Amino acid sequence: MKRLDGKVALISGTARGQGRAAALRFAAEGALVVGGDLLHEQAIETQHLIAREGGTALTPGPLDVTDEQSVSSWVEEAVDAFGGIDIVYANAGAVRFGPVDSRPYQDFAFTMRAELDSVWLTVRSAWPHLRRSHGCILTVGSTAGLTGSLTNRRTAHSASKGAVIALTRQLAAEGAPHGIRANCISPGLIDTAGSRTNLLSDDHPMRAIARHIPLGRVGGPDDVVNAAVFLASDEAAYITGANLVVDGGWSAVLPGTSP
Repeated sequence: MKRLDGKVALISGTARGQGRAAALRFAAEGALVVGGDLLHEQAIETQHLIAREGGTALTPGPLDVTDEQSVSSWVEEAVDAFGGIDIVYANAGAVRFGPVDSRPYQDFAFTMRAELDSVWLTVRSAWPHLRRSHGCILTVGSTAGLTGSLTNRRTAHSASKGAVIALTRQLAAEGAPHGIRANCISPGLIDTAGSRTNLLSDDHPMRAIARHIPLGRVGGPDDVVNAAVFLASDEAAYITGANLVVDGGWSAVLPGTSP
């Protein structure tokens, strides 16, 4: 039996990167995947990839996780198609980096809305269905929500991800009486098409960060998805309110010179 057999999983941000990897892996583990993204055509490509591998997926339409009506419609279409919701994986987000003294308030507000409000809106819409299924919630934090950075100017990102971690703990508290589990996954630097255009670009101070990661490499989407599958499965039935850090040991050590 597959680890997520027959479970209905809402996964936002399935057009690329960690969201696409999650959709493919959850489907391979037997989940009925409902994906969504503003990049709708690319999310449809993800759906086709799942179908090609024999999985089941639905991508109702363009999804704007910062828009209440868009999120509500997405959730209801999932319920109409599959009868309920077992897993909510609030993966989608967007960020604008920059020093605190040179970024406009609009950039801060954009990041908070895309990375924090989006989680709350998704969970709020799915909550009645999660109560019926005694389901689970997966959120995406970051090591940015745990520590500051000397190389990456990210006040909005740090604030939003710290808040996601705190929100997840509160969701675990409020969900427990209804059998709802809520856990957060906090990746370190992950190699995706998006990160290669900024944090891992040749001209960014973090380009050589792998030298300072104890396990000696930058993470990949599958490193994050492996943790997500575990937390969504019955193997994690006694885990809620946790923040699982997936960063190769980066946030666990003090900075220093390479050996």
